Amino acid sequence: MYEILTSLQQTFEGYPRTRLIAVTKMRSLDQLQALYQLGQRAFGENHALEMREKALTMPSDSEWHFIGHLQTNKVKIIAPHVHTIHSVDSLHLIDEIQKRAASASRVIRILLQIHIAQEKHKYGIKPETLNDFMHQMHIDNYPNILITGLMGMATQTDNQEQIRKEFRLLYNLFQQIKNNLRNNDSHFCEISMGMSNDYLIAMEEGSTMVRIGSLLFE
Repeated sequence: MYEILTSLQQTFEGYPRTRLIAVTKMRSLDQLQALYQLGQRAFGENHALEMREKALTMPSDSEWHFIGHLQTNKVKIIAPHVHTIHSVDSLHLIDEIQKRAASASRVIRILLQIHIAQEKHKYGIKPETLNDFMHQMHIDNYPNILITGLMGMATQTDNQEQIRKEFRLLYNLFQQIKNNLRNNDSHFCEISMGMSNDYLIAMEEGSTMVRIGSLLFE
């Protein structure tokens, strides 16, 4: 683990805006604590109950990112602990996050998940509807939410040019929203894209957060 994390950190030196989100779903607390001892602080989880259990056990400066598909009835479980929710794809879900964040007296960061892959089963807002989605949101209604950027998952394929094209689409969508709707919003600064099999392409295409799990534990 030390060698792999050190190698990743060296790679990241060439991309100073990119952060590692260590995906620790189904990993033991011992494995998380080993990463923590090596300096890792941001952890990504797919399951609400698992995140809560780990958040209650790990040191308080650990930063919890929810990266899986999130059902509205699970928001209350993670609201007291989560730093950023990467997978927000509906106004209904945003309403629930606001409700639970307010109840927990917290501000929760969210990323809007965009459907950039060719696989229909993946979740996310369609790129062509993103602008309308943003206009439907009335920021004054969400005092306990910060919209900090976009997230996307590329098609699972060996075709690197297709992956690059999809990541570039997400980057361009981010720039459009930033320039046209969030020009004065310093919080809108994150592009979460790239996993163990495609993180290098994602970093080259402007990712600020890569979600790496299996690679860390090989």
